[in-house]
Amino acid sequence: MNAIGLVAFALVGSAKAIRAEFDLFGVTVVGLVTAFAGGATRDVLVGRVPLALQTVEEIALGLFGVCLAVVLYAWLEAPDDRPITLYADAVGLAAFATAGAIVATEIGLPAFGVVAIATINAVGGGAFADLLLDRSPFILFEDFYASCAVLGGSAYWLFTALAADATLAAAACASVTVGTRVLALSRGWTVPTAQRLETVAGE
Repeated sequence: MNAIGLVAFALVGSAKAIRAEFDLFGVTVVGLVTAFAGGATRDVLVGRVPLALQTVEEIALGLFGVCLAVVLYAWLEAPDDRPITLYADAVGLAAFATAGAIVATEIGLPAFGVVAIATINAVGGGAFADLLLDRSPFILFEDFYASCAVLGGSAYWLFTALAADATLAAAACASVTVGTRVLALSRGWTVPTAQRLETVAGE
């Protein structure tokens, strides 16, 4: 799960940096931050050295994702808006939500902790990357994105609470997260704003 998430998120973050016309160093930095910041935040919260600092393989996977983004840009216009990038992002979101839920469960956190760590692991990297791109983190806007990780983490906790096999719980988390994200992309789901609710109430 962690390997899939690293490649997918490095690809997505790098594609955004390419769109913003960063140089290759900047593209690499944003790609790696997208891939690693969420997991590093998770590791700090659970009291361990971030995995990105422990193995060369982790960095290699992130760099592979960066290279994929550069290659895609050479072939496609606006690769960050292409289905391949959007669905890679959905896969990365699911992979990191699952990885976070597994780590939180292994150290014995309660339901809220499992869901919180799963969500932070899944969306933290994208939030940090948006700050580097000089814009407000998109997870704070209408897009139905972080909610997918919340639902996935909740599914993981529910399955483990029901004494389900850990593999089944991980599969449920990944399926719920990627499934809801793909549905959100295909059907244009968004989280309503206070202004929208006020408009509906006025009608």
